[in-house]
Formats: sequence, C-alpha cells, structure tokens
Amino acid sequence: MTKNLTCIICPQGCSINVEMENGEVKNITGNTCKRGYDYAYSEVTNPVRTITSTVKSKDGDMVPVKTSKPIPKELIFKCMEEINKAIVNQSIKIGDVVIENILDTGADVVATRNVDIKQ
Repeated sequence: MTKNLTCIICPQGCSINVEMENGEVKNITGNTCKRGYDYAYSEVTNPVRTITSTVKSKDGDMVPVKTSKPIPKELIFKCMEEINKAIVNQSIKIGDVVIENILDTGADVVATRNVDIKQ
C-alpha cells in the first residue's frame, strides 16, 4: 500500500510517497531533505499534533492556549474535552501552565497570551 503525503515541515511542500507493507514502512520517496523523511515516517507510524484552543476564565474572557508539545493524534478529542472543562481563575502570563500533563502525554496546556482576570 502507498500513502501520499504533502510535507508540512517547510514551505517547499514536497509530495512524499510512503510504501508500506504489513504495517511497516518499506520506502519513502519524494522528500528533498531529512526533515521530510522524518515527517513522513512519523505521520504514518505515530501521527502527532499540537493543539491550539481557548480556555474560559472566571470573568468570561477567553484565554488562548496550546499544548507545549505535540500529542498523539488519536487523543485530540479527549484533549479538547479536558480543555473545555478548564476555567482560569487568576491573571495569567504567556507560558503559564493552565493544565499540567494533559492526559498523561507529558504535554502541558500553556497560555499563549497575557490575560488579566478581574478579581
């Protein structure tokens, strides 16, 4: 089986073909650099994504957040359920942890903007 991917690592957007047999990668072609090869291999064996979203604050403002590192793609919806439950109760600065180690992935959900919460 062959999977066709467009590399998203750089603006070049290489068209990469990944040949698989019995769930194993047999050949990767079309990439013009090692980063493209690594992206294609990861995408077919263990796809991950960085999540960006917002968390509610106690005064109604929205706090933009993202995961500190990519998480497994299959956990995106569970991650969003946890993010949607969270409420920020105090002022927050960029990089502050809003949810620690979400779903035991090793990734924290961190603020991406300073937000002053009215006390």
